[in-house]
Amino acid sequence: MSPSDPELWEKHAGWWQDGFTAGADPEYEEQILPLAREFLAGATRVLDVGTGEGQLARMVAASGAPLVAGIDPTLAQLRVAAARAGGVAYARANADALPFRDASFDAVVVCLVFEHIADHRPAIAEIARVLAPDGRFVFFLNHPLLQAPDSGWVIDHVLDEQYWRIGPYLVEDVTIEELAPGVELPFVHRPLSQYVNAMASRGLLIERMEEPMPPEGFLAKAQEYRDAATIPRLLLMVARKVPR
Repeated sequence: MSPSDPELWEKHAGWWQDGFTAGADPEYEEQILPLAREFLAGATRVLDVGTGEGQLARMVAASGAPLVAGIDPTLAQLRVAAARAGGVAYARANADALPFRDASFDAVVVCLVFEHIADHRPAIAEIARVLAPDGRFVFFLNHPLLQAPDSGWVIDHVLDEQYWRIGPYLVEDVTIEELAPGVELPFVHRPLSQYVNAMASRGLLIERMEEPMPPEGFLAKAQEYRDAATIPRLLLMVARKVPR
């Protein structure tokens, strides 16, 4: 099962739309969208890579950015994005072949997309290409360290301890996760250094990093996670394209 299998994403687009958009998901509503709004503030030409049905792009447009574009390879997502409108221009494209000229945007946002890209380096190179000098790259990931494969909350009844087990962090791997009955999707795990070094090689230098605790709305729905609330699920990096 390829991480970027287009038929797989077409098949499960409705599951994503129903469960993670239009206010359905507290992690987006209480955490991801507010962080994106904060770190994209003031941007005038914004590209959302892997926009899905466009909820993040619509938020940016509603916040006042005069030009917002969203790209996604999945037709089932783009049809819903177009129907929900919101002042965003959409195009069907992959992250490693962006249909825009060099330096077209002063900000690019990517949210929980690179976990499903087989090779992150061409996509990062494309993001750097379409960013104008001094432009911002706002990059959301499942936390590569604390959400590595086979990581999880462990309750040791013998030692009477509770702790977060870290899986094989340094191994790049693809795991198949069952996210709901009948919904199995591949996730690519990479060490954080692979992202940081690929960004640095393209002049994208990190200025800010956030590791927020899971929001209260998520913990209310996932009580089993409350004891591990100090373990972040999300990582946000904000980078600047260094003029050359």
